[in-house]
Amino acid sequence: MQEVTSDNTSIRRVAVIGSGLAGLTAAILLGESGHSVRVFEKSRGPGGRLAAKRVTDGSADIGAQYFTARHPGFLAFLSEKAGDTTFAPWGARLGFQSNAEGWQPFPEEPRYVGTPRMTAVTRALSAHVELEANVRIHRLQRDGERWRLEDTEGNVYRDFDRVVITAPPAQASELLHNSGMAQLAERLVPHVEGILPCWAVAAHFPSAVDFAYQGARPHSDTLFWLANNSSKPGRDGKGQWWVLHATPEWTNNHLETPVDQVSDALVAEFQALTGHQVEPIESVTHRWLYARSEATDCPGYLYDDSTGVGLAGDWLAGGRVEGAWDSARQLVECIDRD
Repeated sequence: MQEVTSDNTSIRRVAVIGSGLAGLTAAILLGESGHSVRVFEKSRGPGGRLAAKRVTDGSADIGAQYFTARHPGFLAFLSEKAGDTTFAPWGARLGFQSNAEGWQPFPEEPRYVGTPRMTAVTRALSAHVELEANVRIHRLQRDGERWRLEDTEGNVYRDFDRVVITAPPAQASELLHNSGMAQLAERLVPHVEGILPCWAVAAHFPSAVDFAYQGARPHSDTLFWLANNSSKPGRDGKGQWWVLHATPEWTNNHLETPVDQVSDALVAEFQALTGHQVEPIESVTHRWLYARSEATDCPGYLYDDSTGVGLAGDWLAGGRVEGAWDSARQLVECIDRD
């Protein structure tokens, strides 16, 4: 077993688990408050639901499709910490299909995307933090007055005064149970039970698709969302990449379906909806087991002051991308008061 320690003598050391928008926001704000912060990420790099897949001539956004900025502090934070070149307005025409009234436009609202891909935002934010990638934290253990973290490889990381968990609710609950914190895990039950999975397919068509909307939510048992990824700023290349998200119900019924069959089914539904019968020349498929939570309990964040363990994430603050930032911001304010 490898033991990892630090000589840092800051008054308060904080471990942040997860490097999506919530985790990076928490780490940056805690650092600005004078804390020593270390971020642990199970994947190769930051991103969370701001995810993209490398494809021919660029990338395709397979997770969150855009974000809004209803709190004035959110854009200010992104501009300062990620930089104005990492995101831009997406002036797309978005619509939804009603069974009774047909297609209707989404309400007008400024919408933004990362440029040239959604991960540009989190990549830029991660430059401000100490990030340990490819580390899956398995358990938290009390070590006197502080916490030590153990990963799945048996490595130990010691001497943390506070721990911030920004994993999806099911993973956060598992971590808390592994750590003997069943009472805090119980508060996650509505979110774990309300978790919704999603199959995502990015399909590349050689010719433009004649469709009235660049992003749409159809009335469909198969497709929940379709978007012209090539219409977003900074996405160059020939033809058009379209991103297709399956409905939670269809995904649940096809969790173990082979990826080629998933892709064929979603593309077929897309062709039926748009009338575009040309076959895609390339596609990539991704299964999100923890795409979003439909729980209505949105306290903003959770914090146990008796242990110094807190949780933040979009699933605690309404589900939108902006909610991840707002949840982390609120949690950091609570930790600073503690």
